[in-house]
Amino acid sequence: MGTYPRTLFRLLGYAPVMLGLATALTVVARAAPDDKPAAPSKAPLTVEQPAGQMPDAYKLNMLIRTTLIALNQANQTGNYSVLRDLGTPQFQSLNSDARLAEIFAALRNRKLDLSPLLFFDPKLIREPALLPGGLLRLTGYIPTDPKRILFDLGFERIGNDWRLSAIVIDVQPLKSVPPASDLQSKAASEKKSAPAKAGAPAPPAKP
Repeated sequence: MGTYPRTLFRLLGYAPVMLGLATALTVVARAAPDDKPAAPSKAPLTVEQPAGQMPDAYKLNMLIRTTLIALNQANQTGNYSVLRDLGTPQFQSLNSDARLAEIFAALRNRKLDLSPLLFFDPKLIREPALLPGGLLRLTGYIPTDPKRILFDLGFERIGNDWRLSAIVIDVQPLKSVPPASDLQSKAASEKKSAPAKAGAPAPPAKP
């Protein structure tokens, strides 16, 4: 499975994460294995409501990108209000801007720029999962070089929107990783097989 999933699942465990993502925001922020690891930080939150149908590949791609871009901008500016606004109501009530700044301090202090993710498509190391209670879990990485951006994200459906409920972020040097599914390819395949829809946005071109 590779170092990344073993690290995450050793810290959290796959089954506990299913429950833990519904009860705690967990962040793992490391620049590289030779750096001193940052201690995991937690902020409690709860499940909002049952989710509906699994989003398509294009929507999953956008959820990942939007979240990581918001996190990067927050780390660069020290203003976590936009990242917080992407969260569920419980996420927002339990995690102030100041609390999020504290949680992400280790990642922010390493001065890591995550903006290269704009030029790469997210890769999933597990199939997208809708967990009991309505939690959508997306686990994978952005294939940047020389370091990869690793993520484990949880979302809950609030009305017509998917809102952030949990996040695990890690940055590690390029290395062997498990086979990954390409959300961009899936989105293109779904578009070819589905009827054309007026006004439907096209997925971004792969560089």
